[in-house]
Amino acid sequence: MVRTRPPLNPIRAFETAARHLSFTIAGEELGITQIAVSRQVRVLEEYLEVPLFERSHRSIKLTAEGARLFPAASRALDEINAAVASTSMRGRRDVLLVQTYSTFAQRWLIPRLWRFHQRLPTIEIRLSASVAPVDFERGQIHAAIQRRSALMERCDVDLLAPVELLPICSPSLINDGNKSSLADLLGRQTLLHSLARPHDWKLWLSSAGFKSVDPNHGMKFENSILAYEAALQGIGIAIGVRVLVEQYLRSGSMVAPFGPPLALDDGYYLLIPRGRKRPPALRHFRDWLVEEAAKTPF
Repeated sequence: MVRTRPPLNPIRAFETAARHLSFTIAGEELGITQIAVSRQVRVLEEYLEVPLFERSHRSIKLTAEGARLFPAASRALDEINAAVASTSMRGRRDVLLVQTYSTFAQRWLIPRLWRFHQRLPTIEIRLSASVAPVDFERGQIHAAIQRRSALMERCDVDLLAPVELLPICSPSLINDGNKSSLADLLGRQTLLHSLARPHDWKLWLSSAGFKSVDPNHGMKFENSILAYEAALQGIGIAIGVRVLVEQYLRSGSMVAPFGPPLALDDGYYLLIPRGRKRPPALRHFRDWLVEEAAKTPF
């Protein structure tokens, strides 16, 4: 059985005219002439076989039938608009709030984000930086990239990069020599520390066997990116996380001559809280991050 539906364009013209009680204003809203609005309303009246407006020379008003139809027509058009808006991607931007560390954002994530934007330009990533553990309960954060924590038990987790420590410095600080000369260099030069990672020098020096070097001396900075900048300027030797300093090493702006990196039982993990509705954009972002992590040499 074929379903008979009332004509949609005439209903739209009627609803607009009824809302303004003016064919002229309705025409301005719809982008058509006042005569076209009147003609569309006539089509609907002929379809229904009842008058919907009482027309005078200068004004219109709803008939009893028009007053009965108007609220239903208005609700129906609002529902259609809402359904179209929720379905259409036209002009739509999905916003994802992501928290991570400033150094990870600057040295790993931001240099890659252009590829995500190129692939999915309708998804907007808003980054916030903090060393504090993410609070999914109080904040509106959709995902976080952080180190290992108890929070992982309540999240779906993907390892993006391991943590491997190695000292780095400007090539200008290094002369040819053997291991003992490197040990002397470590003892003479200023060690550059990140207060966000206060134990890294002690862990690496102990593992590498440089027992004569004081792991606490040197200059201390609020975060790793400041320590790396000081190393670039030749101020001293920074203890770097390999995945965050790889670009420095590849470009030759810094070197790591002091031995192999020390792998820690830690990493940078993507955390997405369980038990919360996830926008489709979050799945796309997660898939892209895992893909980018797979390209990173470790």
